[in-house]
Amino acid sequence: MGIASNLNAIKQILPEGITLVAVSKTKPDEMIMEAYEAGQRDFGENKVQDLVSKKERLPADIRWHMIGHLQSNKVKYLASFVHMIHAVDSMKLLRVIQKEAEKNNRNISCLLQLRIAREDTKYGLTREEIIQLTSGKEFRTLNRVVFCGLMGMATYTDNEDQIREEFRMLTDVFYKLKNGVFRKDDSFKERSFGMSGDYRIALSEGSTMLRIGSSIFGPRNH
Repeated sequence: MGIASNLNAIKQILPEGITLVAVSKTKPDEMIMEAYEAGQRDFGENKVQDLVSKKERLPADIRWHMIGHLQSNKVKYLASFVHMIHAVDSMKLLRVIQKEAEKNNRNISCLLQLRIAREDTKYGLTREEIIQLTSGKEFRTLNRVVFCGLMGMATYTDNEDQIREEFRMLTDVFYKLKNGVFRKDDSFKERSFGMSGDYRIALSEGSTMLRIGSSIFGPRNH
């Protein structure tokens, strides 16, 4: 099966209103163009350098998502064009996003990363940290950051019950925030979880945004 047919197969099972981010990291331009020509516009990269160079070479109407861990000293390279930053995990990073958004006279959409996996993943805020961060005074000064929701990655396991439980934890924290600090905030609506191995479970647990690579482009090239 080619990229276009892989994409169409996935899109056929997506409920309305779900955003599919095609994870194009490590993929050559030709493959990205194949997905683009099949109608895909949202693409995700996990390295700033790759995202910037692909942005320069590929069609201007692609919406680029920064899905990897972002170091604060790299924000300036993508602040002028990035569609969404997915893995925001500290106030330090938010301060820099705010500053770079001001410089570029634009608002930048972000997802807060919640650590839901039981692995020792290095990144992501705990439930307590996310509640503390969003209820602090400084948080309210971030008028150039558009908070669009939460993002999380489940443990890499075959245990579907565990994956479900982790996705439900994210949904639970999402609704706590949505009914609390973000209750007047229409932009806070995304529950971003689900990748190639677990996106069917993610859909059944209410994900609104999937990040899918190998199910579209084939096995990953390291």
